Amino acid sequence: MQEKRIAVVGAGPAGMMAAIRAAELGCNVTLIERNPILGKKLLLSGKGRCNLTNTSPLDLFLKRFSGKAEFLRDAFKKFFNRELMDFFQVRGVRLVIERQSRVFPAAGRSLSICEALKKELSVKGARLIFKSRVKDIIFRDKRIKGVLLEDNKAIAADKVILATGGVSYAFTGSSGDGIALAKRLGHKIAALRPGLVPLLVRQKYVLRLEGLSLKNIRLNFSADGRQIISEIGELIFTANGISGPLVLTLSGAIVDWLGEKKAVYVEIDLKPALSFEQLNSRLLREFRLNSKKSIRSVLALLLPKRMIDLFLEIAKINPQANVSHLTQDQRKRLVSLLKGFRLDIAGALDIEEAMVTRGGISLKDINPRTMESRLIKGLYFAGEMIDLAADTGGFNLQAAFSSGYLAGESAALN
Repeated sequence: MQEKRIAVVGAGPAGMMAAIRAAELGCNVTLIERNPILGKKLLLSGKGRCNLTNTSPLDLFLKRFSGKAEFLRDAFKKFFNRELMDFFQVRGVRLVIERQSRVFPAAGRSLSICEALKKELSVKGARLIFKSRVKDIIFRDKRIKGVLLEDNKAIAADKVILATGGVSYAFTGSSGDGIALAKRLGHKIAALRPGLVPLLVRQKYVLRLEGLSLKNIRLNFSADGRQIISEIGELIFTANGISGPLVLTLSGAIVDWLGEKKAVYVEIDLKPALSFEQLNSRLLREFRLNSKKSIRSVLALLLPKRMIDLFLEIAKINPQANVSHLTQDQRKRLVSLLKGFRLDIAGALDIEEAMVTRGGISLKDINPRTMESRLIKGLYFAGEMIDLAADTGGFNLQAAFSSGYLAGESAALN
């Protein structure tokens, strides 16, 4: 019986895992990558540390995928977080679990994950082709026959797995090639939008706060009577807006609101553990205990130093004013700012600067039990090019590894 030939296009996490699984099952696997190295975008993930998964249980994990999670249930049942962690640990990569159940290599470097995958590809006998871009899929009678490279060289294959990523971080090679190929073959493409992306604000004074991190705060986004309230977490000010885990997690929904031409604003609750009344009482107590001090020095007990003068400017209070001279109205203005520091959202960074791409190949065109195209027999999809995106925290990488594993296995066995 002739050995099954499988071409995998794209050597990111999904493509590498697909190639490893297909080769493990005895197939002749060719992995084609346009870059001169494997996993170029993977090396940047988690700020270079690679948050490869999350230890949350399946049902909580699925909730991180914005209503489309059921599509991934089969892939996760086949290869989930524990299987992924075991995969790397068996191959000598020690892992650590950090806050919010995020999993990282103990070495603190994405390179350790890429090296383990590269070694496994070699062990399993996968053939690697670098610096080659696929320009077409070869098929006849709706059956796969191979791929055509940019130099017009044909690679024969019985099955093809596309795992070329989205369009975020285009400098890593994620320029939407696979999505364009799928569209030419008749697949529906959900509009591409930025996900896990910093937001821009209208207030120019955020430049004064650039680099400042706020911990244990809550965000309340509003637009036309609708609200999204975050968990308690962290925010980081940029030169022209806001970023950090809370912002990135909710940015997809905010981008959609902005796309509807809605006026969006966010209120930062700097003291989410206290109600307005409790915070007001605390301010009164601090004022009584520090009656001879300036308001600036007392606010240092409640705020990062870099925010104090800006707060007082917005509240129209003299920073040198003695706290004993503050009026009730001024105190309430301070409490209101502490409970709702408002910023108007002007937009988001471009999709090329987003951590992930939202949108992509329609889930209706893919069989979730196999990752095979419903239109072209023998064509499979995996990873970020599919219309799936999750919160930050290791969820997207797990989806890439899981969908790649399922695509590789399905292509090998079907």
